[in-house]
Amino acid sequence: MQLYLGLGCRRGCPADALSDLLTRTLLAHDLPPGAVMGLASIDLKHDEPGLHELARCLGVPLLFFSAAQLAVFEQRLSHRSAVAYRHSGCYGVAESAALALAEQLGSPARLLVPRTLQADASLALACTSGFR
Repeated sequence: MQLYLGLGCRRGCPADALSDLLTRTLLAHDLPPGAVMGLASIDLKHDEPGLHELARCLGVPLLFFSAAQLAVFEQRLSHRSAVAYRHSGCYGVAESAALALAEQLGSPARLLVPRTLQADASLALACTSGFR
């Protein structure tokens, strides 16, 4: 089982908040933490310490995609956020990033866990075809 994590967050969101959101989401969906193969976000977040720290703690690659790269996945989103678009040029950072990462590191992907929100962050999980 291979999971691909997409994250959106506000500036300065700490790694422990992101980790807590991931842990709660994995538990809620009975998914193993060791299945996370990588994490991704929009390139506007390339300097977010929390994202880099979480990737280091998980021992997985961290990739960033431009709004144009994420827009390719727009029709596959479970939710389109006008607020996210105003801030990033993308209608759904977490879901789009999860799908983009899965397809870059794996093969054709689908959303397994749609956007999950916490105060300062959003998370989505994608998997490659053939899982669940």
